[in-house]
Amino acid sequence: MATTEHPPSTSRLRAWMLEGLSDMGKSGGHTGPHAEPEPAHKGQRWWRVMCLTGVDYFSTLGYQPGIAALAAGLLSPVATVVLVVVTLAGALPVYRRVAAESPHGEGSIAMLERLLSFWQGKLFVLTLLGFAATDFLITMTLSAADASTHLVENPHLTNALQGKQMLITLFLVALLGAVFLKGFLEAIGVAVALVGVYLGLNVVVVIVGLWHVITAGHLVTDWAGALTTEHGNVFAMVGVALLVFPKLALGLSGFETGVAVMPHVKGDPGDTEQRPAGRIRDTRKLLTTAALIMSGFLIATSFITTLLIPEREFKAGGSANGRALSYLAHEYIGGVFGTVYDVSTIAILWFAGASAMAGLLNLMPRYLPRYGMAPHWARAVRPMVIVFTLVAFLVTWIFDADVNKQGGAYATGVLVLISSAAIAVTIAARKAGQRGWTIGFAVIAAVFLYTTVVNVIERPDGVKIGACFIAGIILVSLLSRLARAFELRVTSVTLDPLAERFVRDVAHRKMRFIANEPDRRDQAEYREKIEQIRADNDMPEQEDFIFAEVTVTDPSEFETGLTVRGEVLHGRYRVLTLEHSSISNALAALLLHVRDTTGCTPHIYFEWTEGGPFTNFLRFFLFGQGEVAPVTREVLREAEPDRARRPRVHTG
Repeated sequence: MATTEHPPSTSRLRAWMLEGLSDMGKSGGHTGPHAEPEPAHKGQRWWRVMCLTGVDYFSTLGYQPGIAALAAGLLSPVATVVLVVVTLAGALPVYRRVAAESPHGEGSIAMLERLLSFWQGKLFVLTLLGFAATDFLITMTLSAADASTHLVENPHLTNALQGKQMLITLFLVALLGAVFLKGFLEAIGVAVALVGVYLGLNVVVVIVGLWHVITAGHLVTDWAGALTTEHGNVFAMVGVALLVFPKLALGLSGFETGVAVMPHVKGDPGDTEQRPAGRIRDTRKLLTTAALIMSGFLIATSFITTLLIPEREFKAGGSANGRALSYLAHEYIGGVFGTVYDVSTIAILWFAGASAMAGLLNLMPRYLPRYGMAPHWARAVRPMVIVFTLVAFLVTWIFDADVNKQGGAYATGVLVLISSAAIAVTIAARKAGQRGWTIGFAVIAAVFLYTTVVNVIERPDGVKIGACFIAGIILVSLLSRLARAFELRVTSVTLDPLAERFVRDVAHRKMRFIANEPDRRDQAEYREKIEQIRADNDMPEQEDFIFAEVTVTDPSEFETGLTVRGEVLHGRYRVLTLEHSSISNALAALLLHVRDTTGCTPHIYFEWTEGGPFTNFLRFFLFGQGEVAPVTREVLREAEPDRARRPRVHTG
């Protein structure tokens, strides 16, 4: 009876965990709310897609007014106006430009990736991925923490759930992970319902709150008098508001997500993947409408919460801590409406975590597999869900499931991404020769860089968490690249007509290639190389050779295609010229292609490279060069397990 290597239960678990791995390995993507749609996908109207990004953006109303009150006190409405100005005059123009520059949902990171190359470009992208991971993960944990706050502080449940916020938050995070392990389907319809109900309830709270402020006229005069006493004049107020503005940067979230969901926007019937003009136009509508709606709510809610809620209630242990609008709903509209509001807030905050999880599952595979910096199993959704859920548990525990403690880390992730977007569009405008836009975007970039620096100085938790993610991503990436160092990573091989002719001419004989590092490329170089190979391998004069010369392009690239051109030099020497990120990979791919197209086993001849083995390996790993002969053989050995069919490697 045949036996299996693993017990059936283990095999089934492994198959379930890695389900879809082979498909994702070919496509390089994941499914989910932020994924690139299939060609048959017809898209959705822009306002419906706005609700998908809105579960992230609009849900910040659950905690933003309370955080603003803690950060700015009586000055919260003025500081919020500064935030709205920066949103409409800074972030919005930047991301409208990002939408035009990356209409397939790649976002600002992809724009910067195109502007940079080699290892410095890869490390820069990995750093931005670290901050993006901070943004998305803290979105999950902060949203879950605020959802649990609304549950625990509900007057009908506070006695039963008091002191259990950590457990409730961990349960919500675990539930989120469980949904993705089961299989998260795109649910724009659910997002539309959640956003519609949530914004409708907030309109009621805002109207009731403004009515109470207006009818109790002394509230405005008392607030204005207290502001004047505390800060003096309007200019001093604006100056202080500018200083505290970085603490309110949570209200800028949602723009990167808004660009990420671009592929789901329907656009015009005549749109193509190369020129999706309708998609770009409608995504700009999406971004503008979301920003205007959120700006209106931010100003109104900061005003009514500051005037109607006692300052002590915003602090830790207060009834409005992390749930200022819910406090007003219960206080001024009643327990039934307040409970409905709490349920709606919990639902949209939880769904914001789902949106963030989907963003992580789609963001990492956009880059890491192409860099060779992802373990094999990282192409599957379920193992990554487990990893992200465990990290979310750790973050929740570190920050004690506290909304205010996580605000700095969240703001840092948001601000770094927006700053990188502002820098990217500044460079893009400069390259396009648009002087006015270049100056404007440069000013916006300077504002966001200032905000980021101030936020990092005042609340270093964000950059610490971001640094941990960056270090983790870079470490895992480098270890993965080391583990995959000898993997054949040529995606395709294309020979020009002359190169194909060279191969056909020797197909009926023993096919011999000489690996040559192009130097002077004069006649003496090729003659001496052939003489050396013949002497080292004791071959007769009549043996025929084809030279193979590889020029290293960008050694930091992992998977690329290979184009082979044929040349005849000095009237007699046939030379195949190749360009690739790795000499060894290019030569191995050429040999395997020749074997498969001719049916003959090719031989290739090398000279030993001078230098120590460790130094040569580092040269290969970092620069695509080094000790070529043994690395080529190792790549061939991994790519072709059958020794009889493996191309032959000779050294002398």
